[in-house]
Order: sequence, then structure tokens, then C-alpha cells
Amino acid sequence: MDTERMQADFAYCEAIIKKHSKSFYYAFSQLPVEKANAVYAIYAFCRTADDCADSSQPHLEKLASLHRLKKELDLFREHAEVDHPLWRALRQVFTKYDMDIQPFYDQLTGQWMDMNFAIPKTLYELESYSYYVAGSVGLMLLPVLASKASVDLRPSAIHLGTAMQITNILRDIGEDFHTKQRIYLPEEEMERFRYTPEDLRHGFINENFVHLWERLAKHAESLYDLFNSSIVLYDDDSKMPLLLSIGVYRGILDAVRSNNYDCFTKRNFVTKENMIKISSAVYNCS
Repeated sequence: MDTERMQADFAYCEAIIKKHSKSFYYAFSQLPVEKANAVYAIYAFCRTADDCADSSQPHLEKLASLHRLKKELDLFREHAEVDHPLWRALRQVFTKYDMDIQPFYDQLTGQWMDMNFAIPKTLYELESYSYYVAGSVGLMLLPVLASKASVDLRPSAIHLGTAMQITNILRDIGEDFHTKQRIYLPEEEMERFRYTPEDLRHGFINENFVHLWERLAKHAESLYDLFNSSIVLYDDDSKMPLLLSIGVYRGILDAVRSNNYDCFTKRNFVTKENMIKISSAVYNCS
């Protein structure tokens, strides 16, 4: 492939991550160009899959879109991919890095689970769902970010993706309920803390809600800590972007706390001021 076309393909993928995830783009644009491009291509695939599940199309049309994407992935696996910037960029990634295609299929399974949504009964079920939609992304990125690792880092990559997904869920509780009619909080945990779907519908932020929210937040934070314990095994040029992304996501949890746990009427995000503080802390520790 000629260099100009390859650059255009990765630019196509970069535009997608830049539009849809400024925090990820901010963190991973710090990578060397070749690795950053690989992350952009992987993100573009995941975003394409996510759009199948989250579009405003009727259910059957969304299923058809996901089925088409799965067929395109099948073709890619057979080295007969569709002539499209996404697939051309991913081919470059698979050529350069020791990629495993199974997490890409797992991501599609996660989107299917989203389209056929069922409230998780237990924390284990929430973690299982979180693996498919986000832990799988950690596995996709692993060969890029830990290209020289001599030990199996797959558990740590799954821990990071799962923690980020739980963080997203805790940030978007109100939006998920009112916009998508979904409750990702495990039924068992809601019962344990005596917080009901009716409470959720009314947006009650009481002591029960805070304890429930913190139970899941502490679990996510423990997963971040588990990942951090293995970060020394990742490539030197990947450590800072990873630490930045973790800092931003942990910052989301702190933003919710600062807003008195209002996940219903406020958009919780890391402010520019706090982003600078997180960046400074990461750079000073590196």
C-alpha cells in the first residue's frame, strides 16, 4: 500500500476517535505515531460496532447492521477484507503487531448483548457484560501497548477495560435509564442496598443510592489498582498514555462524588483544570 493512502486510512480512523472520545484521544495521541495509529484503527472498529447497537434504527435493522459487520470481520479474518479505510488500516495493524482476532468477535458479542439487553442479576454478570463490550478492547490494544511483554498480561488488560466500563455505567445511570430504558446496576446489589427501580425512575439520591454507587465504584477502583500493579510490564512508550487514561477515568468517579452523586441531572466529566492536574501528576511520576 502506498504511504499516502495508508496515512489517509489512519487519518479516517483518527477523525473517529477525535470526534467520539476526546479523553481517549488525549491520552493515546501521546503514543509514538505508529502505535497511536494502531489505537485509532482499533477504536474505529469498536465505534463502528457500537454504532450498530446504539443507532436510532429499528431493532431488526440494528441486528442486520451488526450481522453485516460480522460478515466483514469474517472476510478480514480470511484476508479478503472489504476495500474500506477501516479495514485497510486494521490490516496494517495486524501486519505490524501480533494481534488476536477473537477479541474483535467478542466485541460484536457485547454489542449483541446490548441490543438484547437484560438487567444483570449479579456483579459477576455485570463484569461478564463489561468484558465483552470493554475488556475485549483491552485485549485488542494489548499487542500494541505491551509488544515486548514476556508474561501473559491479558488479565490486566481485561481489568482495565472492565473498570472503565463500570465507570461509564456509574456516570451514565440517569441517561441509560431515561434515554435507553436500561438499568446496568445489578439486581442483587440494588436489593442489598434497598434501592429500587422506582427510586431510579424518580432520580432519588439518598443514602442507599450512595452506598450502592460506592460499592460499584470501589470495585472499579480495585480493578484500576490491579492493572496499575502490572503497568511496569507494558512498553515504556505506552505507560504514560495508559496512566493518563486511568487518571481521567478515575477522575470521572471523583467528578460524580464532587457533584453529590448526581448521575441524573448533571453531566459528570473531568474539567480542564483537573485534566491539567492529572497530566501533571502523571508526568511528574514518570
